[in-house]
Amino acid sequence: MTAKDGYILERQAGHLLRRAHQRHSAIFQENIGDAQLTPLQFAALVKLRDLNEVSQNHLGRLTAMDAATMQGVIKRLASRGLIERRPDPNDRRRLILSLSVEGRDLIEALVSNGSGITAQTLAPLSPAEQKQFLDLLTKLAQLNGNGE
Repeated sequence: MTAKDGYILERQAGHLLRRAHQRHSAIFQENIGDAQLTPLQFAALVKLRDLNEVSQNHLGRLTAMDAATMQGVIKRLASRGLIERRPDPNDRRRLILSLSVEGRDLIEALVSNGSGITAQTLAPLSPAEQKQFLDLLTKLAQLNGNGE
């Protein structure tokens, strides 16, 4: 792994993050317990569980999804009957989202699998390394420096 110019692909942050993401995604799909559920859909369901109801736009910001991605996620969750959508009474252009009974049952059944997936993803690291890794990822994920 040497290069004349010093640029070694296997030591680059983007390449390593992509490889780690691929590993995590495979662990997620093998262990989440619902073959149709994607990591983005899971994130949306967890946030809806936490907040009870929220606008589609705000949910997108909370889960770091752009508007087009969020729209696709919501469409797929709604087609499965996992969420309910209604117009905001204060602004008819805005949609308010909440979990359906089916969605609440599903996320409650699967959320412990999410914790196991994280544990399996981080298993090669010691407990101290896991904490440091998550702290560093949190720092990198803070796009504007204040956690939003």
